[in-house]
Amino acid sequence: MPQDDINLITPDSSRSFLESALEERQSRLLAMKAEIPPVERADLQLETADIMLELGKPGMPEAAWGLAKEAALIYIEAKHWEAAVQACDTLYRTELPAAVTALGNGLWLAITYPINPEVSLLMLNNLIDDTPDKSDGAAVAAAVAHYLADLRLSGEKRESLMFLTTNLLSKVAERHSNVSDQGQLNFWMDKLELNDPSVFLPRMSQVVEALVSGNWWYDRDQLRAELPVN
Repeated sequence: MPQDDINLITPDSSRSFLESALEERQSRLLAMKAEIPPVERADLQLETADIMLELGKPGMPEAAWGLAKEAALIYIEAKHWEAAVQACDTLYRTELPAAVTALGNGLWLAITYPINPEVSLLMLNNLIDDTPDKSDGAAVAAAVAHYLADLRLSGEKRESLMFLTTNLLSKVAERHSNVSDQGQLNFWMDKLELNDPSVFLPRMSQVVEALVSGNWWYDRDQLRAELPVN
């Protein structure tokens, strides 16, 4: 890109672009007719909420929450699980008091359903960033991320994402227990039983339960009953 073009990209021009994009989407939302498919409306609501968070003006996190929460519930009703998780990520990024509840609801869906593991990793990384350094919760989240990458992908995509989740495990281990080499990492994972899904998945469930604190946005028993039997 020519240097002159680079100089044209300024914070003011970026903000102006976002404000125009927000105005356009808000106009489209107002013009939408009642017969529009709910998921189509939810898509536009989530786009609008994301732009609001990018702008970061006072009052916009609250407005973004309203749009994204409605979108999340529409996606859940339609069983569009990946989109529901992405809506939960938007809700988490509002940093409002209920953001942790949104994180927990999104995490349960991200782990339960075979969605794109990169989206699941996004939610698990949110949890890691929100967890104290010495907490085992971050270690469990990193182990789950590594497990999902291995389970859901194959070939080069699997290798690429597992490289990222291995680095994530190393980062968490360093801040948790000052782990600095592979031997220490192996010992740390064995000590915390992070190589055994039958141990770390139930622990992940406990973490999610604590985040949600009973404020579930869907009936988990019903959703479990609808899961295909392996």
